[in-house]
Amino acid sequence: MSVTPFRIIFFGTPDFASASLEAIVAAGLSVVCVVTAADKPAGRGQKISESAVKKTALALKIPILQPPNLKAPDFIETMSNYQADLGVVSAFRMLPEVVWSMPRLGTINLHGSLLPNYRGAAPIHHAIINGESTTGVTTFFLKHEIDTGDIISSTEIAVSEEETVGELHDRMMMIGAQTLRETVDIIASGNAEAISQDNLIAAGEEAVHAPKIFKDTCEINWNNAGESVSNFIRGLAPYPAAWTKMGEKMAKIFKGKFHSA
Repeated sequence: MSVTPFRIIFFGTPDFASASLEAIVAAGLSVVCVVTAADKPAGRGQKISESAVKKTALALKIPILQPPNLKAPDFIETMSNYQADLGVVSAFRMLPEVVWSMPRLGTINLHGSLLPNYRGAAPIHHAIINGESTTGVTTFFLKHEIDTGDIISSTEIAVSEEETVGELHDRMMMIGAQTLRETVDIIASGNAEAISQDNLIAAGEEAVHAPKIFKDTCEINWNNAGESVSNFIRGLAPYPAAWTKMGEKMAKIFKGKFHSA
């Protein structure tokens, strides 16, 4: 008797997601469609640029969807026609329920922290800014509230004292890809056991959040302790970069070293 392949729809845009897509396909799993951001002008020449995930999908000969509106009827119909067993998300914008609930087994997401801590848009940045010595990656099922779904798997990652967000991002990208691939294997085999995040938050405590970072919030406060300033600089390097005023000009600071007196 032939076995129907486990069908996956993958959602992602940057390099971080591209590594996960490659890992899933390399494991022999069937990605029937990739959903990624629309092509857009980039750089000084404003040439049309494709996302990293689109480039990977083209190389792997996987069908690609680039919907400007995730709730558009034609996109929803196309998604439905793929009859996916599982949706897989890595570094993509928020999905409407009509999309993430469509696959037979739901949709999972890869997040760059040890949930329930550091829910939000910038978990890698905030972990370093806060001086964490450990962080990690987590896979979980999507539900209504962002980054609150039941956890399937997590991998802890040590953070060195001088590591920048760019360096940690690149390590996390590969570790996350492996964790996500293993998670998909677990779900495909029918052995997934998800844990509610509510069970991981102690009574009277709140999870640490990781809100989106804006230019205005990247200004260095030199009144803070030296170690805090050092963490702030490396938590924003190389992008979007911490900055300070020098006369009438703004100077970006990419590296700093704290020395105790």
